[in-house]
Amino acid sequence: METRTHFYKLIGKSTHMQRLYNMIEKVSRAESTVLITGESGTGKELVAKAIHHNSVRGENPENPFIPLNCGAIPKDLLESELFGHEKGAFTGAINTRKGRFELADKGTILLDEIGELHPSLQVKLLRVLQEREFERVGGTRTIKVDIRILAATNKDLHEAVKSGTFREDLFYRLNVIPIHISPLRQRKDDIPMLVDHFMNIFIRKMPSSLQGQDGPKTLKILPEAINAMLEYQWPGNVRELETLIERFVILNETGTITHEDLPERFFTNTKQRVETLQHTTTQMTPEGMDLQAYLDDVETSFIVQAMEIAGGVKSKAAALLGMNRTTFLEKLKKKGLDAKSGEAPVT
Repeated sequence: METRTHFYKLIGKSTHMQRLYNMIEKVSRAESTVLITGESGTGKELVAKAIHHNSVRGENPENPFIPLNCGAIPKDLLESELFGHEKGAFTGAINTRKGRFELADKGTILLDEIGELHPSLQVKLLRVLQEREFERVGGTRTIKVDIRILAATNKDLHEAVKSGTFREDLFYRLNVIPIHISPLRQRKDDIPMLVDHFMNIFIRKMPSSLQGQDGPKTLKILPEAINAMLEYQWPGNVRELETLIERFVILNETGTITHEDLPERFFTNTKQRVETLQHTTTQMTPEGMDLQAYLDDVETSFIVQAMEIAGGVKSKAAALLGMNRTTFLEKLKKKGLDAKSGEAPVT
């Protein structure tokens, strides 16, 4: 478990990912309903697929994994999408159609963005969770299914229950086994590995017209660019990193990625974090905190202040912090800070 870096299609060696791999292995052996939570872009559907493919149901390739994004389909259509409909049930229903629950029989269904489900459908979903049965829209015949139900959301369903937008009984039916996926900013040890992973994927996918005469494109990311990525907070999580690497693979012509190739937000973010830190007092919350990230922010804040007091003279700033000049310069470079002003460069 300490050395595992891959699990199904999940990538990472951090403590957060090791716990996640262990949790997936445990819940895969059961049939219980699982509620997967995490910010957008953290990989909730990948976790759901891993649970299915490592379960008894997933051992048979004929047993389906059926995902459905509850927030992407209008309410009037979502009921039919979930439960199916009979011919003539409504205008345009020219044929009988199976819904996702029926299609998922013997397999697993993922109800993604479950927090977007309309209250009228929450009642009907509760019955499926309890009885594994339903009727198609416009039908009277009760259909029973053998399915495992997984749900995912980036919303705080506890707050949704308090506000009355999500049924409390449905929440407890879904939240039998909760799995939370940590955001990328809390598992930055995984970033270099994810960079290599996505780079290999997109290089293999490149059309021949974008490849060189000598075959597949090669691309190297310099440590200064990786360090800037480690400083960044990744609001879009793994999905944001994936799209950034895809852009590098397609657009880069030199074969080398430097910190200058990174978008401006990677550097303005550092200055904003310092300014925020200087005007706030951090307190421990019941949810915990990323101590390493906070201490890193504190260090960055003092480096910026030292450079301002020293008027940009590096040896003087280093002395103010009790560092030797070489160590101080290494920290400036690692943090992507401009050596003259201590501020993040703008590209």
